Amino acid sequence: MNSALKWMPLLAALALAGCAREGYYDNRSVDYAKAKESAPLELPDTRNTRRYRDAMPVPDVPGAFASQGDDFQAPPPRALNAGSGVAPGEVARREAGEQSWLVVGAAPGTVWSEVDDFATTRGLEVLSRDDRRGVMETEQGRISVSPGLHQGVSEVRCEQGGASVEGCLRALERRFEQRSNLASATASGLSVQGRMAQTRQPPRLEQAEDGWQLVLPYDLDRAWAELSAQLEADFSLEDRRQLLEQDISTHTFLVDYLPLSERSRGVWESLTSLEFSEQASRLRLTLSRQGADQTLVRASAADDEALAANDARELLERVGGLLR
Repeated sequence: MNSALKWMPLLAALALAGCAREGYYDNRSVDYAKAKESAPLELPDTRNTRRYRDAMPVPDVPGAFASQGDDFQAPPPRALNAGSGVAPGEVARREAGEQSWLVVGAAPGTVWSEVDDFATTRGLEVLSRDDRRGVMETEQGRISVSPGLHQGVSEVRCEQGGASVEGCLRALERRFEQRSNLASATASGLSVQGRMAQTRQPPRLEQAEDGWQLVLPYDLDRAWAELSAQLEADFSLEDRRQLLEQDISTHTFLVDYLPLSERSRGVWESLTSLEFSEQASRLRLTLSRQGADQTLVRASAADDEALAANDARELLERVGGLLR
């Protein structure tokens, strides 16, 4: 064997060690400790603010923290695509029983201006109008505008004798769909006060004597219609969360949901129980009326088994996040 080849392994080891030491495999795990904070970026005051938004927004955590001792775990942030109402400028339908109305992605003042122009162009005979409350009485029925359940969203109703007027709703729906700049329009010449400018109250989670409950500051029909639309959009992941049935006669939703206790089950617990797969639970959400303008939501197991308090709380936290 060539004597020169005998030294090749040693030379290779020294070369590799030198690479690692001199920077080819530089360990930079502590560089953050020496990092310096730079001055924030300043944009000119003349910029168009609608062109800028957060590049990586951090979702809010719905509800309020409620410590439960050493085992308390903070709820996860709401998903970015969850709990959003209609997009700015868009329009959608909501239904509860025989009642139906429109949800428009614009502020009440802007929508009220559109309704006023709609009545003029259609030649409706206006009997009375209340700009403060957003109510217009015509020969054909009543048109009303009110704040929606989500921020910057409005609800529009056409009614006659307490029943929804489908032709009026369709005409208004087409008008809103044609107004691509509706979300950026402004309400001029109107005094939008009182109920139309009221402070929006978010859902809140409460602990009652018999468990957790979600308090929605909306009447039962509005809460049912909006929650139905949100669950259909968000509870659509098989084996994770899925809307199975909804029954307006009993105001209940049947869902499959992977609870927090199952998602956070550790490796050791899986080994000792020999259960390695995550199992979704069949749960029921029940809505009930609480006074004129409040609705309670409770979670329970669909079978005879009891639902753990932490699992019920975490599910209601997510449901509340859909309506924020």
